[in-house]
Amino acid sequence: MSNHHHEHHNKSSAGLRDFVIGMSDGLTVPFAPAAGLAGAVNTTTLIVIAGVAEIAAGTVAMGLGGYMGATTQSEHYVSEHSRESREVAELSHVEEAETQDILREFGVPEEHLAAVTKGLMRDPKKWVDFMMRFELGLDKPNQRRLLQSPLIIGSAYAMGGFIPLMPYILLESVKEALPISIAVTLLALMIFGAFKGYYTGQKMLRSALQTVSIGGLAAATAFFIAKWIS
Repeated sequence: MSNHHHEHHNKSSAGLRDFVIGMSDGLTVPFAPAAGLAGAVNTTTLIVIAGVAEIAAGTVAMGLGGYMGATTQSEHYVSEHSRESREVAELSHVEEAETQDILREFGVPEEHLAAVTKGLMRDPKKWVDFMMRFELGLDKPNQRRLLQSPLIIGSAYAMGGFIPLMPYILLESVKEALPISIAVTLLALMIFGAFKGYYTGQKMLRSALQTVSIGGLAAATAFFIAKWIS
């Protein structure tokens, strides 16, 4: 009878990272001004109008930020790939030495370095890909992320933003809506923090408490400043 060892690894995909970025800001940023306005006004109408405007602006800004980030990553890869291709073609002796240094760091024995390097050099395209990955630490970007990244970040931001705002939409009394908004948002922050911790390999409770602390501190600061000014 043999025992089988099963390993479980949580791999954070690019899409998941985009979701975490959007949701994190969506739960925190609109929460703070809504709580701040609740300390200064007596009607939920103004809070809802300001909140929806902020969510709309934030969604567009976060989406554009995601697009620019994906575009910059793609352009950087293309530029570095072009440079690495020229070096492989024109400075092959230098690249050969750098390849052996990389292989040496991975523990390839000295007597095998030349043979392994020559094997890579037989295919210039794969050699360039090897250098991009192991010398520069760059993976070829997925072109679909130019569209996916802004959509995921923007959607997650809007989704998170309406959680703290919903009580103000459903209720007319600020005094009734504020504590419900706080409770619902802190609960959402805790769940989201635990989720983020699970998929990033952190301790779920620690990640949840950190997320709640950041969101709660931002909202409390906005609330008391608005209360003091009013």
